[in-house]
Amino acid sequence: MSLASSLSTPSLAGAAVEQPQLCWNEAGENRCASWRAEGGATVPKRVVIGDDTLAADTAYRLACEGTAILWRGDFQNARQLLQALARRLDGKGRRKGGKKPKAAANITEAFHFHRQAQAQRARVLGMLLIPFDADYGIPLRRAPDVRQACREAYGDNTAPFVTSLRELQGIIGAHEWRKKGVEIPVLGARIHPHYGVFSPVRGEYLELVVKAPLPANPLPQAFDIGTGTGVLAALLARRGATHVVATDCAPRALACARDNIQRLQLEKQVDIVEADLFPPGQAPLIVCNPPWLPARPSSALEQAVYDPDSRMLRGFLTGVGAHLAPGGEAWLILSDLAEHLGLRSREDLLGWIDAAGLKVAGRLDARPIHPKASDPDDPLHAARRAEVTSLWRLAAK
Repeated sequence: MSLASSLSTPSLAGAAVEQPQLCWNEAGENRCASWRAEGGATVPKRVVIGDDTLAADTAYRLACEGTAILWRGDFQNARQLLQALARRLDGKGRRKGGKKPKAAANITEAFHFHRQAQAQRARVLGMLLIPFDADYGIPLRRAPDVRQACREAYGDNTAPFVTSLRELQGIIGAHEWRKKGVEIPVLGARIHPHYGVFSPVRGEYLELVVKAPLPANPLPQAFDIGTGTGVLAALLARRGATHVVATDCAPRALACARDNIQRLQLEKQVDIVEADLFPPGQAPLIVCNPPWLPARPSSALEQAVYDPDSRMLRGFLTGVGAHLAPGGEAWLILSDLAEHLGLRSREDLLGWIDAAGLKVAGRLDARPIHPKASDPDDPLHAARRAEVTSLWRLAAK
């Protein structure tokens, strides 16, 4: 969803943009450093110095009040402190005498409460900060070597900076995913997601792409709109598409897709192109897997999940007809989770399809297989249990 080969580290767009400054007082001296926050967190206004003597309860109170803690102690102790903060957040409201969270009146309100709780959790946990040297080294005792992981996420760097330990953990996790990759059974290979690019862990929609009948055989050309990791472009090429043009507008996604296409040795079949939705020309098959939930992303990293006002979905439906070759099909891959959450209706979707001059030629459905679909403790369990992911086969009227 949503350069040179990323087997070497790409220079990411935006890496040279001037960073905001985090300032604090330490040992009677005013200091400043660049602030990095890919998760979208603003620069903390209040900063105190923390070390191994800082009690977890004190750290929790400071973080909840919006005071950031710049860590100068042992790195592994910082990790333990972050875990302690998370335990206190998870236990909030469940303690005796604790204020119970307001009950949601309906599933839509439950969704908004859930997002608010996630945002609050991210704000509190994001208050534990880690310093970095210009070469991405961490000047703390027992700190791991994260230089390669940071280069993959941030690109080149020339000055010391500060970020949250929580963000660093996300960077390290992304680095591990990138190294080992995600096994894609229907592709018979691994896809290696990059930091900030949505990982294809939902296998049911990939199986739909394999099962759907091609509108032409042989298939001379196909477009993959919003390619992300490039997994759908690779599947189309493996299904026999002579030429696939995969588009995205995010630099990280473009680098990731090119990396994966090269790993799979599909460069002769697949072109990765920077574009806002469609490339020039027409194709007998155009595939799009847009973000599934019409809500505002809180950061750039959430843009593969949340699509404000269904802008990408509607943009795809509105524009795809002009790019369909005669007799061609547009495959829209979409979960109905938004419908179960009351964020979008089926009537809205069908109305947009009709207004675009399209008709439904067929639909393939799949039930989700991810763990949250069977987790009764998930606050959105009722909606997730009812969710269906569909491949809509759309054609011109």
